[in-house]
Amino acid sequence: MNGFYLHDAEKIQNAETLQDVEKQMRILVNQYFHNAPFFTHLRQGLYNYEQIRYFAIQYFHYSKNFPRILGAAISAMSPVDEWWIPLADNLWDEAGRGIAGRSHAELYKTFLFSVDPAVPLNEFGLPVNPPVSTAVTNAIDTFITFFRQATPLQAMSAVGFGSEFFAGEVMGAIGQGLRHPNYTSSKPFDITFWNVHADDHEPHHYQLCKNILDTFTDKEELEEMLKTGVMIAKSEARMYNQLHKEMLEI
Repeated sequence: MNGFYLHDAEKIQNAETLQDVEKQMRILVNQYFHNAPFFTHLRQGLYNYEQIRYFAIQYFHYSKNFPRILGAAISAMSPVDEWWIPLADNLWDEAGRGIAGRSHAELYKTFLFSVDPAVPLNEFGLPVNPPVSTAVTNAIDTFITFFRQATPLQAMSAVGFGSEFFAGEVMGAIGQGLRHPNYTSSKPFDITFWNVHADDHEPHHYQLCKNILDTFTDKEELEEMLKTGVMIAKSEARMYNQLHKEMLEI
């Protein structure tokens, strides 16, 4: 695996417990997400309507592809119930647990259509204009390509530390940012999608991953968890950074 900065490599050497891994991931999340341009701009109310609309459409593409990411992760798991069932639970959640109209993609539409009720969708339910950004496709491809050659531990670490560990708070931060008065002066956005993930879904799914990861105590295994988490998390952070740059060009 590559893509680490020197200070990340130095921190990785200090991962001797799962709590150390969580602590180092917390540092990364603060630096690469909460203090990054997209999140600071959003919470300061600096985006205009067209820029928010662009983000809403692009994130829909990402959300629609997340079941594929989980499917790829499951394919990398050991054929042992304790390993694949937590990810299958996550995938079933994406599907709305079998209840018609309750999939996460359908839930996301409540936000998307609150931003633009007339956004055109194709026969597959995806926005047609603007086209999907390479920021989104690169993040998706990074996940799926990684799972093709990942060990079960790496795959569980990618989902656990590379996504679910911080997804709840990041999605909560987006929901909170969208409440800024500059975005709600005419009509507030429906942020149910963001709140549901922040309050319940993501913390639950991280705990399912953690139940497995917590059984590994060897220093090399812990360092592998952290390396994987750093790489995957940075890939998602790059997506937000690139979207931010594209939004400023609108």
